[in-house]
Amino acid sequence: MKQKLQAIREEALSQIQEAGMLDRLNEVRVSFLGKKGRLTALLKSMKEIAPEDRPAFGQLVNEARAQIEEAIEDTKKKLEKQALELQLKNEVIDVTLPAKKNHVGHRHPNTIAREEVERIFIGMGYEVVEGPEVEYDLYNFEKLNIPANHPAKDEQDTFYINKEIVLRTQTSPVQARIMEKGKLPIRVIAPGRVFRSDEVDATHSPSFHQIEGLVVDKNITFADLKGTLEVFAKELFGENTRTKFRPHHFPFTEPSAEMDVSCFKCGGKGCRFCKGEGWIEILGCGMVHPHVFEMCGIDPEKYTGFAFGVGLERIALLKYEIDDMRLLYENDARFLKQF
Repeated sequence: MKQKLQAIREEALSQIQEAGMLDRLNEVRVSFLGKKGRLTALLKSMKEIAPEDRPAFGQLVNEARAQIEEAIEDTKKKLEKQALELQLKNEVIDVTLPAKKNHVGHRHPNTIAREEVERIFIGMGYEVVEGPEVEYDLYNFEKLNIPANHPAKDEQDTFYINKEIVLRTQTSPVQARIMEKGKLPIRVIAPGRVFRSDEVDATHSPSFHQIEGLVVDKNITFADLKGTLEVFAKELFGENTRTKFRPHHFPFTEPSAEMDVSCFKCGGKGCRFCKGEGWIEILGCGMVHPHVFEMCGIDPEKYTGFAFGVGLERIALLKYEIDDMRLLYENDARFLKQF
Protein backbone atom coordinates (compact mmCIF):
# COMPACT_ATOMS: atom_id res chain seq x y z
CA MET A 1 0.00 0.00 0.00
CA LYS A 2 2.93 2.30 0.75
CA GLN A 3 4.32 1.71 -2.72
CA LYS A 4 0.92 2.45 -4.24
CA LEU A 5 0.68 5.67 -2.21
CA GLN A 6 4.15 6.70 -3.34
CA ALA A 7 3.22 6.08 -6.99
CA ILE A 8 0.05 8.16 -6.69
CA ARG A 9 1.94 11.03 -5.07
CA GLU A 10 4.68 11.06 -7.71
CA GLU A 11 2.15 10.87 -10.56
CA ALA A 12 0.07 13.70 -9.06
CA LEU A 13 3.11 15.95 -8.62
CA SER A 14 4.20 15.16 -12.18
CA GLN A 15 0.79 16.05 -13.64
CA ILE A 16 0.64 19.23 -11.55
CA GLN A 17 3.99 20.33 -12.89
CA GLU A 18 2.94 19.62 -16.47
CA ALA A 19 -0.46 21.43 -16.18
CA GLY A 20 -0.16 24.54 -18.31
CA MET A 21 -3.66 25.90 -17.75
CA LEU A 22 -5.91 26.49 -14.77
CA ASP A 23 -8.60 24.23 -16.22
CA ARG A 24 -6.13 21.37 -16.54
CA LEU A 25 -4.87 21.97 -12.98
CA ASN A 26 -8.41 21.68 -11.66
CA GLU A 27 -8.85 18.39 -13.49
CA VAL A 28 -5.73 17.05 -11.77
CA ARG A 29 -7.07 18.16 -8.36
CA VAL A 30 -10.39 16.41 -8.95
CA SER A 31 -8.63 13.28 -10.29
CA PHE A 32 -6.53 12.82 -7.13
CA LEU A 33 -8.29 14.69 -4.31
CA GLY A 34 -11.96 14.64 -5.34
CA LYS A 35 -14.64 12.46 -3.75
CA LYS A 36 -13.90 9.78 -6.31
CA GLY A 37 -10.21 10.68 -6.61
CA ARG A 38 -7.40 8.13 -6.45
CA LEU A 39 -6.00 9.33 -3.11
CA THR A 40 -9.49 9.37 -1.57
CA ALA A 41 -10.09 5.83 -2.82
CA LEU A 42 -6.80 4.71 -1.29
CA LEU A 43 -7.87 6.18 2.05
CA LYS A 44 -11.13 4.26 1.87
CA SER A 45 -9.20 0.99 1.37
CA MET A 46 -7.52 1.23 4.80
CA LYS A 47 -9.84 -1.57 6.02
CA GLU A 48 -7.53 -3.95 4.17
CA ILE A 49 -4.63 -2.91 6.42
CA ALA A 50 -3.96 -4.43 9.81
CA PRO A 51 -5.49 -2.33 12.60
CA GLU A 52 -2.14 -1.62 14.23
CA ASP A 53 -0.74 -0.21 10.93
CA ARG A 54 -3.68 2.04 10.12
CA PRO A 55 -2.62 5.15 12.13
CA ALA A 56 0.81 5.24 10.50
CA PHE A 57 -0.61 4.69 7.02
CA GLY A 58 -3.30 7.34 7.58
CA GLN A 59 -0.59 9.82 8.52
CA LEU A 60 1.30 9.03 5.30
CA VAL A 61 -1.86 9.59 3.25
CA ASN A 62 -2.50 12.95 4.95
CA GLU A 63 1.10 14.01 4.31
CA ALA A 64 0.75 13.06 0.64
CA ARG A 65 -2.54 15.02 0.43
CA ALA A 66 -0.93 18.09 2.02
CA GLN A 67 1.99 17.87 -0.39
CA ILE A 68 -0.28 17.59 -3.42
CA GLU A 69 -2.52 20.45 -2.21
CA GLU A 70 0.52 22.69 -1.64
CA ALA A 71 1.85 21.87 -5.12
CA ILE A 72 -1.58 22.65 -6.64
CA GLU A 73 -1.79 26.00 -4.79
CA ASP A 74 1.71 27.06 -5.84
CA THR A 75 1.08 26.08 -9.46
CA LYS A 76 -2.31 27.87 -9.40
CA LYS A 77 -0.69 31.16 -8.28
CA LYS A 78 1.95 30.78 -10.97
CA LEU A 79 -0.60 30.15 -13.73
CA GLU A 80 -2.83 33.04 -12.55
CA LYS A 81 0.14 35.38 -12.65
CA GLN A 82 1.01 34.23 -16.17
CA ALA A 83 -2.62 34.68 -17.32
CA LEU A 84 -2.73 38.21 -15.87
CA GLU A 85 0.54 39.18 -17.56
CA LEU A 86 -0.77 37.84 -20.89
CA GLN A 87 -4.06 39.75 -20.47
CA LEU A 88 -2.27 43.00 -19.66
CA LYS A 89 -0.05 42.51 -22.69
CA ASN A 90 -2.99 41.88 -25.03
CA GLU A 91 -5.24 44.59 -23.57
CA VAL A 92 -2.72 47.39 -23.30
CA ILE A 93 -4.28 50.89 -23.46
CA ASP A 94 -2.42 53.79 -24.98
CA VAL A 95 -3.52 56.68 -22.77
CA THR A 96 -1.87 59.16 -25.14
CA LEU A 97 -4.40 58.43 -27.91
CA PRO A 98 -7.21 61.01 -28.37
CA ALA A 99 -10.48 60.04 -26.67
CA LYS A 100 -13.46 58.88 -28.69
CA LYS A 101 -16.11 61.57 -29.03
CA ASN A 102 -19.50 60.75 -27.56
CA HIS A 103 -21.97 61.83 -30.22
CA VAL A 104 -25.17 62.53 -28.31
CA GLY A 105 -28.31 63.40 -30.24
CA HIS A 106 -30.71 66.20 -29.36
CA ARG A 107 -34.17 67.46 -30.18
CA HIS A 108 -35.14 68.35 -33.76
CA PRO A 109 -35.97 72.03 -34.48
CA ASN A 110 -39.60 71.00 -35.04
CA THR A 111 -39.68 69.28 -31.66
CA ILE A 112 -38.17 72.30 -29.94
CA ALA A 113 -40.76 74.61 -31.55
CA ARG A 114 -43.66 72.24 -30.74
CA GLU A 115 -42.67 71.90 -27.09
CA GLU A 116 -42.40 75.67 -26.75
CA VAL A 117 -45.89 76.17 -28.20
CA GLU A 118 -47.25 73.45 -25.92
CA ARG A 119 -45.59 75.08 -22.90
CA ILE A 120 -47.23 78.43 -23.70
CA PHE A 121 -50.75 77.04 -24.06
CA ILE A 122 -50.49 74.60 -21.15
CA GLY A 123 -49.58 77.66 -19.10
CA MET A 124 -52.92 79.18 -20.19
CA GLY A 125 -54.87 76.10 -19.10
CA TYR A 126 -55.03 74.18 -22.39
CA GLU A 127 -54.84 70.40 -22.78
CA VAL A 128 -52.70 68.74 -25.47
CA VAL A 129 -54.70 66.15 -27.47
CA GLU A 130 -53.95 63.92 -30.45
CA GLY A 131 -55.89 62.08 -33.14
CA PRO A 132 -55.38 59.61 -36.01
CA GLU A 133 -53.33 60.60 -39.06
CA VAL A 134 -55.46 58.34 -41.26
CA GLU A 135 -58.88 59.93 -40.94
CA TYR A 136 -62.46 59.52 -42.13
CA ASP A 137 -63.67 61.99 -44.75
CA LEU A 138 -66.54 62.67 -42.33
CA TYR A 139 -64.24 64.20 -39.72
CA ASN A 140 -61.66 65.69 -42.07
CA PHE A 141 -64.27 67.55 -44.17
CA GLU A 142 -67.99 67.06 -43.50
CA LYS A 143 -68.02 67.89 -39.78
CA LEU A 144 -65.86 70.94 -40.50
CA ASN A 145 -68.49 72.45 -42.82
CA ILE A 146 -66.66 71.38 -46.00
CA PRO A 147 -69.28 69.76 -48.26
CA ALA A 148 -68.66 67.24 -51.00
CA ASN A 149 -68.26 69.82 -53.78
CA HIS A 150 -65.78 72.03 -51.90
CA PRO A 151 -62.43 72.71 -53.68
CA ALA A 152 -60.52 71.53 -50.60
CA LYS A 153 -61.73 68.00 -51.35
CA ASP A 154 -60.13 68.00 -54.78
CA GLU A 155 -57.71 65.11 -55.25
CA GLN A 156 -55.01 67.64 -56.19
CA ASP A 157 -54.86 68.68 -52.51
CA THR A 158 -55.79 65.51 -50.63
CA PHE A 159 -54.38 61.98 -50.45
CA TYR A 160 -57.35 59.63 -50.68
CA ILE A 161 -57.04 56.04 -49.50
CA ASN A 162 -60.58 55.34 -50.65
CA LYS A 163 -63.77 57.36 -50.99
CA GLU A 164 -64.31 57.52 -47.23
CA ILE A 165 -60.75 57.55 -45.84
CA VAL A 166 -58.01 60.15 -46.35
CA LEU A 167 -54.67 61.17 -44.93
CA ARG A 168 -55.77 64.11 -42.80
CA THR A 169 -55.10 67.50 -44.37
CA GLN A 170 -55.18 69.38 -41.05
CA THR A 171 -55.47 68.55 -37.35
CA SER A 172 -58.97 70.07 -37.23
CA PRO A 173 -60.56 66.57 -37.23
CA VAL A 174 -59.20 66.22 -33.69
CA GLN A 175 -61.29 69.25 -32.72
CA ALA A 176 -64.39 67.65 -34.21
CA ARG A 177 -63.74 64.43 -32.29
CA ILE A 178 -63.28 66.36 -29.02
CA MET A 179 -66.49 68.39 -29.54
CA GLU A 180 -68.40 65.23 -30.41
CA LYS A 181 -67.68 63.85 -26.92
CA GLY A 182 -69.77 66.69 -25.48
CA LYS A 183 -67.53 67.29 -22.47
CA LEU A 184 -67.67 71.08 -22.05
CA PRO A 185 -66.01 73.52 -21.68
CA ILE A 186 -63.15 72.76 -24.09
CA ARG A 187 -59.65 74.25 -24.15
CA VAL A 188 -57.30 72.12 -26.25
CA ILE A 189 -54.46 72.28 -28.74
CA ALA A 190 -53.91 69.49 -31.26
CA PRO A 191 -50.38 69.12 -32.68
CA GLY A 192 -49.65 66.52 -35.32
CA ARG A 193 -48.53 65.48 -38.79
CA VAL A 194 -50.73 66.32 -41.78
CA PHE A 195 -50.58 65.52 -45.48
CA ARG A 196 -51.34 67.42 -48.67
CA SER A 197 -50.54 66.74 -52.30
CA ASP A 198 -47.97 69.53 -52.66
CA GLU A 199 -44.79 69.65 -54.69
CA VAL A 200 -41.62 69.73 -52.60
CA ASP A 201 -39.94 73.14 -52.61
CA ALA A 202 -38.47 75.66 -50.17
CA THR A 203 -41.85 76.37 -48.55
CA HIS A 204 -43.97 73.25 -49.28
CA SER A 205 -43.91 69.57 -48.43
CA PRO A 206 -46.46 66.75 -48.86
CA SER A 207 -45.98 65.96 -45.16
CA PHE A 208 -45.71 68.66 -42.52
CA HIS A 209 -47.02 69.55 -39.03
CA GLN A 210 -49.77 71.75 -37.64
CA ILE A 211 -50.87 72.89 -34.22
CA GLU A 212 -54.53 73.80 -33.97
CA GLY A 213 -56.36 75.19 -30.96
CA LEU A 214 -59.99 75.12 -29.89
CA VAL A 215 -61.93 76.86 -27.12
CA VAL A 216 -65.64 76.21 -26.54
CA ASP A 217 -67.56 77.74 -23.64
CA LYS A 218 -70.39 80.12 -22.88
CA ASN A 219 -69.93 83.79 -23.83
CA ILE A 220 -66.67 83.31 -25.79
CA THR A 221 -66.07 86.28 -28.13
CA PHE A 222 -63.63 87.37 -30.80
CA ALA A 223 -61.98 89.54 -28.15
CA ASP A 224 -61.04 86.34 -26.26
CA LEU A 225 -59.49 84.99 -29.46
CA LYS A 226 -57.45 88.14 -30.06
CA GLY A 227 -56.28 88.33 -26.46
CA THR A 228 -55.23 84.68 -26.41
CA LEU A 229 -53.26 84.90 -29.65
CA GLU A 230 -51.63 88.16 -28.61
CA VAL A 231 -50.31 86.51 -25.44
CA PHE A 232 -49.13 83.55 -27.53
CA ALA A 233 -47.26 85.82 -29.99
CA LYS A 234 -45.54 87.79 -27.22
CA GLU A 235 -44.45 84.60 -25.45
CA LEU A 236 -43.15 83.05 -28.67
CA PHE A 237 -41.49 86.00 -30.42
CA GLY A 238 -40.86 88.52 -27.65
CA GLU A 239 -42.67 91.01 -25.41
CA ASN A 240 -42.51 93.81 -28.00
CA THR A 241 -44.34 91.78 -30.67
CA ARG A 242 -47.49 93.40 -32.07
CA THR A 243 -50.36 91.57 -33.78
CA LYS A 244 -52.66 92.44 -36.67
CA PHE A 245 -55.80 90.63 -37.83
CA ARG A 246 -56.95 90.65 -41.46
CA PRO A 247 -60.40 89.40 -42.62
CA HIS A 248 -60.25 86.02 -44.36
CA HIS A 249 -62.45 83.03 -45.16
CA PHE A 250 -62.33 79.53 -43.67
CA PRO A 251 -65.30 77.14 -44.06
CA PHE A 252 -65.29 76.10 -40.40
CA THR A 253 -65.07 79.56 -38.79
CA GLU A 254 -67.19 82.71 -39.10
CA PRO A 255 -65.97 85.40 -38.87
CA SER A 256 -62.46 84.35 -39.91
CA ALA A 257 -59.12 86.12 -39.94
CA GLU A 258 -55.42 85.72 -40.59
CA MET A 259 -53.05 87.02 -37.97
CA ASP A 260 -49.78 88.82 -38.68
CA VAL A 261 -47.04 89.57 -36.16
CA SER A 262 -44.66 92.49 -36.32
CA CYS A 263 -41.26 91.45 -37.65
CA PHE A 264 -39.13 90.44 -34.68
CA LYS A 265 -35.95 91.17 -36.66
CA CYS A 266 -36.58 94.81 -37.53
CA GLY A 267 -39.37 95.65 -35.10
CA GLY A 268 -41.77 96.43 -37.94
CA LYS A 269 -39.52 98.85 -39.83
CA GLY A 270 -39.11 96.59 -42.86
CA CYS A 271 -36.19 94.29 -43.70
CA ARG A 272 -35.20 91.36 -45.89
CA PHE A 273 -36.68 88.93 -43.40
CA CYS A 274 -40.20 90.41 -43.64
CA LYS A 275 -39.74 91.42 -47.31
CA GLY A 276 -39.87 95.09 -46.36
CA GLU A 277 -43.43 94.91 -45.06
CA GLY A 278 -42.74 94.96 -41.33
CA TRP A 279 -45.31 92.18 -40.76
CA ILE A 280 -45.18 88.38 -41.02
CA GLU A 281 -48.23 86.16 -41.54
CA ILE A 282 -48.28 83.54 -38.82
CA LEU A 283 -51.68 81.77 -38.55
CA GLY A 284 -55.37 81.56 -39.41
CA CYS A 285 -58.19 81.80 -36.88
CA GLY A 286 -61.86 82.60 -36.32
CA MET A 287 -65.03 81.94 -34.36
CA VAL A 288 -66.31 78.37 -34.73
CA HIS A 289 -69.09 78.21 -37.33
CA PRO A 290 -72.53 77.46 -35.80
CA HIS A 291 -73.04 74.65 -38.35
CA VAL A 292 -69.87 72.93 -37.08
CA PHE A 293 -71.30 73.04 -33.56
CA GLU A 294 -74.59 71.54 -34.76
CA MET A 295 -72.86 68.66 -36.59
CA CYS A 296 -70.82 67.90 -33.46
CA GLY A 297 -73.84 67.93 -31.16
CA ILE A 298 -73.26 71.31 -29.44
CA ASP A 299 -76.03 73.89 -29.16
CA PRO A 300 -74.76 77.08 -30.91
CA GLU A 301 -77.40 79.11 -29.03
CA LYS A 302 -75.74 78.30 -25.69
CA TYR A 303 -72.08 77.94 -26.63
CA THR A 304 -69.58 79.85 -28.73
CA GLY A 305 -65.92 79.25 -29.36
CA PHE A 306 -62.87 80.03 -31.40
CA ALA A 307 -60.29 78.02 -33.29
CA PHE A 308 -56.86 78.71 -34.75
CA GLY A 309 -54.18 76.83 -36.64
CA VAL A 310 -50.48 77.43 -37.16
CA GLY A 311 -47.90 75.51 -39.18
CA LEU A 312 -45.21 74.13 -36.91
CA GLU A 313 -42.56 74.29 -39.64
CA ARG A 314 -43.45 77.94 -40.22
CA ILE A 315 -42.69 78.72 -36.58
CA ALA A 316 -39.38 76.85 -36.76
CA LEU A 317 -38.42 78.59 -40.03
CA LEU A 318 -39.20 82.02 -38.61
CA LYS A 319 -37.77 81.51 -35.14
CA TYR A 320 -34.47 80.06 -36.35
CA GLU A 321 -34.27 82.06 -39.60
CA ILE A 322 -34.21 79.00 -41.84
CA ASP A 323 -34.90 79.89 -45.48
CA ASP A 324 -35.60 76.40 -46.86
CA MET A 325 -38.13 73.99 -45.37
CA ARG A 326 -36.36 71.01 -46.93
CA LEU A 327 -33.46 71.43 -44.52
CA LEU A 328 -35.72 70.23 -41.71
CA TYR A 329 -36.19 66.81 -43.37
CA GLU A 330 -32.80 66.03 -44.90
CA ASN A 331 -31.34 64.70 -41.61
CA ASP A 332 -28.05 66.49 -42.22
CA ALA A 333 -26.26 66.44 -38.85
CA ARG A 334 -24.20 69.49 -39.86
CA PHE A 335 -27.42 71.47 -40.04
CA LEU A 336 -29.36 69.95 -37.14
CA LYS A 337 -26.55 70.18 -34.58
CA GLN A 338 -26.84 73.98 -34.71
CA PHE A 339 -30.02 73.79 -32.64
